[in-house]
Amino acid sequence: MLLSPHRLGQGFGIAEGIINNVRKTIIRDQLTDPRFYAEMSKLLGDLIQQNRADANAYEAFLKKAEELVKRMAKKDTVTGVPIVLHGKPEAIVLYNNLPDILAGGVSMLREESPQELEKRAALALQLEQAMREHAPAGWKGDDIREKQVLNALFPIMSRDRQATLAIFEIIKNQPGY
Repeated sequence: MLLSPHRLGQGFGIAEGIINNVRKTIIRDQLTDPRFYAEMSKLLGDLIQQNRADANAYEAFLKKAEELVKRMAKKDTVTGVPIVLHGKPEAIVLYNNLPDILAGGVSMLREESPQELEKRAALALQLEQAMREHAPAGWKGDDIREKQVLNALFPIMSRDRQATLAIFEIIKNQPGY
């Protein structure tokens, strides 16, 4: 079905609204799960780059934009995540972001072995347990209590100061801690 020029113009306005809302959500929530929102940001960028001149391509663009919005709303966090982490959203966020943190902030795009995935899941669970057991109430924003949290995380992160600070920033932005 071809869109009339008037209807096509309305569609562009709708698409711009969708893009702006998705962009605002990505910016607002990116600290809660940097890796997920970096992926969403890339997908949004790819959608924006599509050629909108052709009405059929534009309709496909709108469908893909809708899929992106649904995926962000649903935030399917359990796909590709070990079963031991299911039901633990904060641990899943840690699990998803550990490869980049352990690689020193460089995005790891290589395939991990089952043993590496298992080890990463165990590390995420250790971090989760440390937060549940050692994080004092009202720790966020309190320098002394934040240092207690950092001290609990430091040995788990193999005494790597940079990795500890990076995982701490992700933990600090999780509503569940």
